[in-house]
Amino acid sequence: MRLSELDYPLPPRLIAQRPLSDRDASRMLLLHRHDGQWDDRRFAELPQLLRGDELLVFNNARVLPARLFGHRAGVHSQRPSRKTAREHLTGTVEIFLTRRVREDEWEALVRPGRKMRVGERVIIGAGELEVEILTRGELGLRTVGFRSTNGRSVAANIEKLGHVPLPPYIDRPDEESDRERYQTIFARQAGAVAAPTAGLHFTPEIFERIRKRGCETCEITLDVSLGTFQPVHTEILEEHKIHSEAYEISADAAEKICAAKREGRPVLAVGTTVVRCLEDASTRMASATAAGHLCAGRADAQLFIVPGYSFRIVDMLLTNFHLPKSTLLALVAAFAGTERILACYRHAAEAQYRFYSYGDCMLIR
Repeated sequence: MRLSELDYPLPPRLIAQRPLSDRDASRMLLLHRHDGQWDDRRFAELPQLLRGDELLVFNNARVLPARLFGHRAGVHSQRPSRKTAREHLTGTVEIFLTRRVREDEWEALVRPGRKMRVGERVIIGAGELEVEILTRGELGLRTVGFRSTNGRSVAANIEKLGHVPLPPYIDRPDEESDRERYQTIFARQAGAVAAPTAGLHFTPEIFERIRKRGCETCEITLDVSLGTFQPVHTEILEEHKIHSEAYEISADAAEKICAAKREGRPVLAVGTTVVRCLEDASTRMASATAAGHLCAGRADAQLFIVPGYSFRIVDMLLTNFHLPKSTLLALVAAFAGTERILACYRHAAEAQYRFYSYGDCMLIR
């Protein structure tokens, strides 16, 4: 598939820069996969649009304040030159965490990257954190190691000193309110560097109405990483190398998902991250020629879902609107059909829907 086939025009004014005052006030475009028809609805109508026997699967990943700012402190165990010292006093270094490698070590984007050598250190805040460049990788990525200097854990210092990693299409600095609103109400497992945005619409009241409807819910964890938002660098979509993302499916969640599939009850994935997790886990099980739909445990999602993929687990999808020429748009196109999705996106733009992370959503069934 050519990347240009996943393009669509979007006026910049439709890119949501802030969330609505109420989480569940968003609009929702309802797409019927069997005939391609759509309806303009409201997210608050979701419970009454459900059959009543669905299993809704949520991603409970919690977003880290993954953008850190500091100043250079020279190469480890070396005394900086006068020129370097001047740069330390005037230059700001940004470290954007993208994926945890191991305890207190992260894969990160570092700016300005060209000047940062292996062994060089960055001081964050008033010196509470020290970061060392450990290795250089592809596409500007670095591996960095953290050291806490104030007796608190590295994680606690990152939580205090970091900034909310708003996507680049939100053209403003992060604000204190983003610490709450760029987080789902069920976020529990820290490790993601972007929100599973389809979940941002849910409120306790919506959950209660879904349960009264008779639906079942469960949670998985997928640490949303740079791979979800990395631009596609190849003209042929299938040639793109997507990053892996760590996930975990608990024994309870696996049991509920397998039971729903056995009983013919629809599995509704809340967000593309849930789709990737469930389909990757199912693909692994099929590759191992094991019986069943999927099993519990930890793994790294390697699956790149593009049009032509046959879904094993997911029957319904709630998702926000995605960037043109992106891997997320490819996944949604694979689920509902490229032409249908692009027609829906054109309608959404004409109808003044709000796009992307803080925007409106689609329910595809």
